[in-house]
Amino acid sequence: MNPDLIALEILTRGIAIGALTAMAGGLWSGGARQPARLAGMLFCAGVAAYVINSSPQLTAAFAPVMAPIHFSALGGTGLFWLFIVALFEDRAVNARTLAPWALLTIIGLIGWFAPRSTQEPTWLIHNLVEAGFATHALFTIWRSWRGDLVETRRRLRGPFLGVVTLYVLTLSGFEIAEGFGYFEDWFRLLGGASLALYCSAGAFVFLRARSELFGAAAPTAPGESDALDAGDRAALAKLSALMGEGEAWRREGLTIGALSEEVGVPEHRLRPLINDHLGFRNFAAFVNARRIEAAKAMLTDVDKSRTTVAAIAFELGFGSLGPFNRAFKEATGVTPTEFRRSAANGGADA
Repeated sequence: MNPDLIALEILTRGIAIGALTAMAGGLWSGGARQPARLAGMLFCAGVAAYVINSSPQLTAAFAPVMAPIHFSALGGTGLFWLFIVALFEDRAVNARTLAPWALLTIIGLIGWFAPRSTQEPTWLIHNLVEAGFATHALFTIWRSWRGDLVETRRRLRGPFLGVVTLYVLTLSGFEIAEGFGYFEDWFRLLGGASLALYCSAGAFVFLRARSELFGAAAPTAPGESDALDAGDRAALAKLSALMGEGEAWRREGLTIGALSEEVGVPEHRLRPLINDHLGFRNFAAFVNARRIEAAKAMLTDVDKSRTTVAAIAFELGFGSLGPFNRAFKEATGVTPTEFRRSAANGGADA
């Protein structure tokens, strides 16, 4: 490879690592208590490992410490998935959300230590699983777009989706070309330049770790609602009635669009009312909060002790048992079945 191209490639990858370091520093200085901040720092570490691991020159330069760097790069796509669900869906960093990283790392370790005859199919499986998690991460950005109540985060989704998709297509193009035996010296330079560009863009967006993206929502304190105009106060009152006496939350598939029509205000006005004044960052959490409280009451009701958990889930508006179990455990730390059993034994808060 041309020495000038090698120098430029190392420079671009150095820029990428510098941008990732700055981004991680911004997340750290903002406090890593929120899941998205912690997930972002883990993601930065995984990408930095990939930046080094995918360059022969940097691999040689970091030879004494390549084992931990290579290990860190194995599950990088799992950390990307973790960052996406933590940032855009407010998911917690726990065993469930770390499972993709763990799975990819285990497959990678098998490929690393496996006999040469089985390495190629193992790495193929690793790449396919990576593609699956990357695709699901992109789908997650799109799926929860409309229900996002944080305006800054809503505006970020489009550019984020576009940049990540472009990077994945660029990387896939290089890998497909190399798979067919076609390789040019400038491939790695362009790959390094792409990493530098995308990492710098990420640092620009996340360096300040803005509270709108990472901060916990806080409901309006008593008396602060007086600052609202008459129209917003009327909308909040109508919303309270629909979600209270009207029990709109029981409807399966309830959307913010349908609710905004009933409240009588556009979606772009209803979102900040729920976010700023009721303290919810996404519409699903707003609806599920009501459902989980009702579920607790039903699970501790002696008269409903023979009602199955699935029947309770459907009655409360969940389309299937899986989302109900997940939402309930995220809210309470236990599954509905465990909550009911604990309540029957006198150990749960009714």
